Amino acid sequence: MIGRRALLALPLAAACGAARAGAQVEEPLADAVRTALAAAVADGAPPKPSFARIEDRLAYLRWLGAASEKLKRRKSENRTRLEFLETVWYESRRAGLETSLVLGLIQVESGFRKYAISRAGARGYMQVMPFWARLIGDGDASRLFHMQTNLRFGCVILRHYLDAERGDLFMALGRYNGSRGRPEYPGMVFGARRSWDLKA
Repeated sequence: MIGRRALLALPLAAACGAARAGAQVEEPLADAVRTALAAAVADGAPPKPSFARIEDRLAYLRWLGAASEKLKRRKSENRTRLEFLETVWYESRRAGLETSLVLGLIQVESGFRKYAISRAGARGYMQVMPFWARLIGDGDASRLFHMQTNLRFGCVILRHYLDAERGDLFMALGRYNGSRGRPEYPGMVFGARRSWDLKA
């Protein structure tokens, strides 16, 4: 018998369409790793960016304008689009990732759909599996639909896999998607990443 909560979630999943996330495997984490990852997802909202040099600020504003124009077709509301891009920029840099890589991954994983749900149960923009909320979050998997929470979890998890794979992005992307060692998914992300490599 399907529970009431599951019945309520079905229309949402159907309306959002299937997402690309594979069956990412829950791996055992050492206590030190779990603690470090939990601390990495626990901070507050991203601050407004500040720059020591005016050239850096201008480059950021040019990137923001170009990225906003490119994303307009998928996110028509200007304020929502800018807030999303500012958060992706902040969270990717915070995790030591290229912003174009994270945008490429989001494009492949969810098509920039906030409420996307995969067949495997992954959620949101970066298709984060619910077990991560239990492992390094507060256990509330519904929070994975919150924009900043989802982007922070996704970036922290990808950084974790990149570190575990000793910098091998191909293998890290495979682990992120649950298709480690297969070329299809990393190839799609690399292709999407190139389209987001916006030079100001």
